[in-house]
Amino acid sequence: MEQLKTIGRELAMGSQGGFGQSKEFLDLVKSIGEARSKAEEDRIVLREIESLKRRIVEPGIPKRKMKEYIIRLVYVEMLGHDASFGYIHAVKMTHDDNLVLKRTGYLAVTLFLNEDHDLIILIVNTIQKDLKSDNYLIVCAALNAVCKLINEETIPAVLPQVVELLGHSKEAVRKKAIMALHRFYHKSPSSVSHLLSNFRKKLCDSDPGVMGATLCPLFDLITNDANSYKDLVVSFVSILKQVAEHRLPKAYDYHQLPAPFIQIRLLKILALLGSGDKQASEHMYTVVGDIFRKCDSSSNIGNAVLYECICCVSSIHLNPKLLEAAADVIARFLKSDSHNLKYMGIDALGRLIKLSPEIAEQHQLAVIDCLEDPDDTLKRKTFELLYKMTKSSNVEVIVDRMIDYMISINDNHYKTEIASRCVELAEQFAPSNHWFIQTMNKVFEHAGDLVNIKVAHNLMRLIAEGFGEDDDTADSQLRSSAVESYLHIIGEPKLPSVFLQVICWVLGEYGTADGKFSASYITGKLCDVAESYSSDETVKGYAVTALMKIYAFEIAAGRKLDILPECQSLIEELSASHSTDLQQRAYELQAVIGLDVRAIGSIMPSDASCEDIEVDKSLSFLNGYVEKSLEKGAQPYIPENERFGMVNISNFRNQDQLEVTSHGLRFEAYELPKPSVQSRTPPISVASSTELVPVPEPSYYRETPQTAPVPSSSDTGPSGLKLRLDGVQKKWGRPTYSSSSASTSNSSSLKVVNGATQVDGVSSGNSKTHETSYDSRRPQVEISEEKQKLAASLFGGSSKTERRSSTGHKVAKASSHASEKLHTSKSTTIYSTDNAVEKPNLVQPPPDLLDLGEPIVASSAPSVDPFRQLEGLLDSAQDPGTFGGTKAPDFMALYAETPAGGRSAGVAPPLSLNRDGDNLIPGLSNASSNTVHGGTTVTNPSQISKGPNVKEALEKDALVRQMGVTPSGQNPNLFKDLFG
Repeated sequence: MEQLKTIGRELAMGSQGGFGQSKEFLDLVKSIGEARSKAEEDRIVLREIESLKRRIVEPGIPKRKMKEYIIRLVYVEMLGHDASFGYIHAVKMTHDDNLVLKRTGYLAVTLFLNEDHDLIILIVNTIQKDLKSDNYLIVCAALNAVCKLINEETIPAVLPQVVELLGHSKEAVRKKAIMALHRFYHKSPSSVSHLLSNFRKKLCDSDPGVMGATLCPLFDLITNDANSYKDLVVSFVSILKQVAEHRLPKAYDYHQLPAPFIQIRLLKILALLGSGDKQASEHMYTVVGDIFRKCDSSSNIGNAVLYECICCVSSIHLNPKLLEAAADVIARFLKSDSHNLKYMGIDALGRLIKLSPEIAEQHQLAVIDCLEDPDDTLKRKTFELLYKMTKSSNVEVIVDRMIDYMISINDNHYKTEIASRCVELAEQFAPSNHWFIQTMNKVFEHAGDLVNIKVAHNLMRLIAEGFGEDDDTADSQLRSSAVESYLHIIGEPKLPSVFLQVICWVLGEYGTADGKFSASYITGKLCDVAESYSSDETVKGYAVTALMKIYAFEIAAGRKLDILPECQSLIEELSASHSTDLQQRAYELQAVIGLDVRAIGSIMPSDASCEDIEVDKSLSFLNGYVEKSLEKGAQPYIPENERFGMVNISNFRNQDQLEVTSHGLRFEAYELPKPSVQSRTPPISVASSTELVPVPEPSYYRETPQTAPVPSSSDTGPSGLKLRLDGVQKKWGRPTYSSSSASTSNSSSLKVVNGATQVDGVSSGNSKTHETSYDSRRPQVEISEEKQKLAASLFGGSSKTERRSSTGHKVAKASSHASEKLHTSKSTTIYSTDNAVEKPNLVQPPPDLLDLGEPIVASSAPSVDPFRQLEGLLDSAQDPGTFGGTKAPDFMALYAETPAGGRSAGVAPPLSLNRDGDNLIPGLSNASSNTVHGGTTVTNPSQISKGPNVKEALEKDALVRQMGVTPSGQNPNLFKDLFG
């Protein structure tokens, strides 16, 4: 408000030429005011924005001119257009030493920016400097910015200066410092928790403005914890008494009422402190009574103070004299022609009716007038009053009025609220079972699906439990009345879905209970419902379950089961339904029909919907089955916390006792992987680019595949060589490992299939108020006989409320079997090999380059070698099959194809850039038994069944050293070519 006043003063002074505003600016304001449409106004503002964008960046702009530009930006922003291009210039103006320019800059930034804006950081240092200024006007401007712009992160930067200003000599500074601390308390209560005692001290400040500002943070503190401030009751009463006795300066009067806003705030605080405290309330009686007597009710502000007094009286300990004074004020409000005062009177009457229900009877005709008033807001407030004053003697009239009003309105939000209240009143004060059922039918019929589903569940529970009076006859009559009424209206078209669910449930539970209606008649009605609402699966599900109950009760009673043809066709139709829920219900119905009397009595006893169900959460009846399964070798159950908590790599490695950790010479050859088995590998850490990490080898899968894997076209070519991320731990989200299917080789050569898959279970209004104000005075007319009868219906009878205790109902414990879904994350590693050597789980030594495996004969035609596709990375002029001479050693020669059109028997598996941290040079760790003589690859068939020759191994070692392989087993040139 103060900022808007400042803007008004600036604009007013500009119109008078006080600050040299240009004629162009005045013409802008005039043209906007004379605009005849929003489109014309937008054109004017957009033209002004383009002009400001061009002028504000011109060099050497005078300060007064820049000030006018900032004010024009504020004007543009207030009209709803974007002026963000000028925000930085407003921030710069806060740094100016001129008082007028600085205040204009602070005013602009408080309107332009919010506490999370990026430019806030540029203002904090300026605010810190201005808070220490000797000019209190600059300090006040900085405190205004603090209250608007400082966020939780920047509070510590200015908090010491603000606390120091609490002792400033100027009352305006002290007041704004209190407001700043209040703002800090809202943003971050912990940051000022040690400074709350300052509010107590400033309550005794000599300036009433500072004292009044202190009441706001104290009200918030007392709202959260009233007991800590009980000792201030006497102080608040003393202040209120001084204010009411006109001891404050005349400057605080408003419409000749002494400091009314301070009085209202004090009355709110006293209401909190006196609630439930007789001793504290006794201190307040005198001063509140004085305000009732002295306050002038001829003005709106005086009526506001009187209304707050009524609220205070309704909160503190009851005092008869104050209650009588409050009732007199309410009578004046209700007799007024002003709709606002009538609204206040109805609201105040609703507060006092909790303390003394007899008060409403004194104003029954005024309440009737408000109920028939065309003002919709006043009518709704009157219905709230009637809801609070309902008892068994007037429940029928009130509920009927509420239902009629519900039918007449189109506001779905308020219609839902009225429906809930009608149901609640009918449950508590129903004079008869028949009236209760009829009322529920009206509510469901006219409110439709707007009725909360909980209301339907409560109705079904109430019908099942009865009224809690241990009168079985009354409960049976209630259920029979419900069945009869539902059979009467079940044929009406377009019934709400929620209502149909209630109807089906009641007919299934109690349709044949009293013997008035046969099972065939009830089942026929249910089949008609399922057929008429075929698109509503929920209603069809309720109907099928109701059929199952009726047939079960017939079997249990020993009567002959007569299934209608339409019911049989419905069961057959639902058995093939796309809905699994309807399918299950249909199959359950078929299964129940085939059971005997003894089984039916066990699984579906009659009228047992309210019986307690004992749930064995430990599933002890399965202990025998579990023990037998464990004896047969079944895996034990893994608790969920252990199942999903295995994120440490060591947990996987410790489970595998057959992990191969040594890297000696191995003489066993790998076999082709089985295509149908997806092998899995434990997740291991990704190695850095400077060292080779040995891959642990768990248990081996020994089954030999009959067919070689078919190479995928997507794996051929350079684009097929992609990094795999199997086993890489996720850094975000739930701890798990990425999964991928087993990758196959694109040639007939050998390749270890690594994959890891982990499966995680993933558990899948606006109220529009028509408010019409009527200022015309109502003519004084005689009270009609109809109104007198209505008043006698609403307020007549016993004045004591006869609310039935809902606690007397039978408590139905709805227990559900909680099924724990087993999400077992399997971690299995399968490797295809032959004659695998099982080695102990030891620390893995560095890989040995001479780890040469036994070659095998390829069993299929050669495919494209991925290493041939990498020849572009090397010199194209190089012959991949020769070494020696002036040519550099060619690493690709180890993997050259044989001239015969097939791969040599000892060719190593192709390079696999996988994610599991596998050896990037498998040819070095599992090389073939080929020998290299003079740069030519020679295959020795005689070595297929023998171990490697020592001489050939030494020659290979020399060749590798000649190629420049580092001692750690890496070829830096190859890594440079592969990874750039």
